[in-house]
Amino acid sequence: MITSPSHLLMLLATAAAGVNAAAGTATATTPAPACTATSLTTGGFFDLRPDTAVAPPENGKTHKSGTYKDYHSRGWDYGKNFTLNICGSVVDPVSDVVGLKKNQWANVSAYYTSHDSVYSIGSVSLDLHSRGRKLVLQYTGGSPCGDHKSSSKDDDDYDDDDDYDYRKRDTKQYSEGLSTSTHVHEIETIEKSDSSSKTRRKSATISFLCDRDPGTTTAVSFVGVDPDECSYFFEARSAYACAHAEPHKPGSVGPGGVFGLILVIAVLVYVLGGVFYNRTVAHARGWRQLPNYSLWAGIGSFFNVRPSRPKAGLPF
Repeated sequence: MITSPSHLLMLLATAAAGVNAAAGTATATTPAPACTATSLTTGGFFDLRPDTAVAPPENGKTHKSGTYKDYHSRGWDYGKNFTLNICGSVVDPVSDVVGLKKNQWANVSAYYTSHDSVYSIGSVSLDLHSRGRKLVLQYTGGSPCGDHKSSSKDDDDYDDDDDYDYRKRDTKQYSEGLSTSTHVHEIETIEKSDSSSKTRRKSATISFLCDRDPGTTTAVSFVGVDPDECSYFFEARSAYACAHAEPHKPGSVGPGGVFGLILVIAVLVYVLGGVFYNRTVAHARGWRQLPNYSLWAGIGSFFNVRPSRPKAGLPF
């Protein structure tokens, strides 16, 4: 129970300290959710989590993403078709992935199949980046490539227009080729190396574009590949790649918190300013130091009025 103005002032000072502590905690940075990014130039917020394909729930309930199938991209003149997911491993599991250990198969996020062999072009990553006006997601750690992949044919046997020529190495061979009849089918070989750090591996880079057309779904298109067939580039169009306002973060101050802080500060200024004025100018003491004491006292007496005890023999 508050017994004096000094007690009330102490409580108000404690409340002010709590407000300052809450404001200090709110300004602390919180880590951004996975598969999200904030543009450093425009401040726009991007969230691609709804584009992540997930396995259908066993209980029949719908998932918030609503996507249950992997994305497919046609390679066109490259001759291979791709299967990939966004910010997640592929829904349909793969096995016998070239150059990867068995415990790494479940992390494959993009791959293609050639001559009944599965080639990973990147493992799962949730690290989304906003670079200028581009939104980029990169997968790394795929199957070996480059100097660790070669052809079983001599270099002189290739056509001069062949962009997929590799140097010959005497190592274990894995079959890979193009499905088009005009392109010479080649055999990839994986070089056994004592140092895994020297092994170049395939990677995939996906650039996202904002697509606000109603009724369209997220689509991924193959753009190209480098001559060593190590870096693959894709373009994805999605409504979730459009910038919007960043939602309220846990631990930060939202609109309601800002209003509460303003209200608390206003009450503190009203009470402390009124007490200072009444004590120094009006020379009031006790509870009369409070601003508008007569008003608050009248309200308190109104709620404290109790009905008189009825006389004996009369109903209450």
